[in-house]
Order: sequence, then C-alpha cells, then structure tokens
Amino acid sequence: MRDWQGKRYWLVGASEGLGRALAHKLSEAGAEVIVSARSADRLEELVAELPGKASFATVDVSSRDSVEEAAAEVGEIDGVVYLAGVYWPMKAGEWDGEKAELMADINFTGAMRTMGAVVPGMMKRGKGHIVLTGSLSGFRGLPGAIGYGASKAGVMYLGESMHADLRGSGIEVQVGNPGFIKTRLTDKNDFKMPFLMTPEEAAQHMFDLMNSGSFKKSFPTLFGMMFRASQFLPDWAYYRLFGASN
Repeated sequence: MRDWQGKRYWLVGASEGLGRALAHKLSEAGAEVIVSARSADRLEELVAELPGKASFATVDVSSRDSVEEAAAEVGEIDGVVYLAGVYWPMKAGEWDGEKAELMADINFTGAMRTMGAVVPGMMKRGKGHIVLTGSLSGFRGLPGAIGYGASKAGVMYLGESMHADLRGSGIEVQVGNPGFIKTRLTDKNDFKMPFLMTPEEAAQHMFDLMNSGSFKKSFPTLFGMMFRASQFLPDWAYYRLFGASN
C-alpha cells in the first residue's frame, strides 16, 4: 500500500466521471488533490466535496500554453494522473474530421503536453508517479472507434515507452485500461455495453493499480483478458469477428 499522507497529486480531467470519483478516493486516502479541467464551476464543486486538502486549476489540454500555466500554478507534485478525454462513436465510413481530430488532440496529444510540463521537474527531483488512462479499445482496432481507439492506443504506447525509459530513475509510470464506464460519454453509445462499470467501480480499479507495484491494469478483469487475448488472433480470424460484414 502506498503512503498517501501529505502527497500532492494533480488529476488532469477530473471534473466528471472516473476523474471525479478517483479524486474522492485519493482525498479519502490522505493525499492533497489538485483537480483540473476546463469547467471552473464543476471543479469548485468537487473541491468542496473532497474530505481532505484540495484545490483546483483550470486547464485546456488542447493548448500547450494553458497546460504549462496550469502546471506552474499547481507547483511541485508527487504524482500526476491524466484522465482527460472526449469521445464520439465514429465509423470510418462516416468520418467527422472535427470530432476525430478533437479525440486525437485531447486524449493523446493532451497527455503529451501534460507529460512535457511535469516530467522534466520529476527528472530533476529524481522521483515522481505518473498514471495514464488508456482503454481496452486501444489493444486492437475495433469498428466504430475511429479517433477514440487510436488515441487511446497512443496513450498506451506512450506509457510503455516512458516506463522503458524511466526504469531506475525514481519515476514510476503506470497505465490503467478501463472498459465501459457509465458516463455522459458512453451515454452516446446505442449498443449494449458489456461489463459496464460505475465511475466509482472504475476508480477503485485505478486506485488499486496506484497502490500496487504493477505497471499496467486492464479492467474489469474478465473483459480485459478478452481484449488482451485478441492480440494473439491472426488477422483473418480477428476481422472475421470484429470487422464489418459485406
């Protein structure tokens, strides 16, 4: 179990859903929590709900200037959790360029901007804790996931590369890969979502990962095993199961 008392954690993308629920988990454990998103009103409400020391800093992760300003306002931290994300279901044959670009920019490039703002300081101090939020959809290409799945695959690769580079540096890197979480984002889906979790259930999985020495956790466990196993299927078998039928 990690010692959370007095540790400062910056949660980027914490105004709703998983981020909001995880902020409660960390605050209850004794960490000082700094939450960020674009909506000051929702962040202010969240800070008022949290039982421990907490504050907020607004940020637009699509802007490097905004991310760097927020990081300077937040100051020295022990850990950062990147949770910001946008989602629209989208098939390649129904391409929406604006939404596809937003998913790539917020979900993946926003993570890159945030890492660029915090990793150099952690390197100078020789310590830190980085947690990225991937997705089960990032393991292999899925129908109807243009933009979202690709962006999450990028986040997962980013975490893997950072984990390889930072081993022995004192900076710990972890990646959590959730399945479906009941939020305003998944409310856009018009299909049955197996193993649908509440934000609180997903936050418990993330908190368990953060308390462990593991690099990666895919959850729920059974659903995660299915996606991981799909990586071993040959292309002809995988796309017969998951590709469009002609």
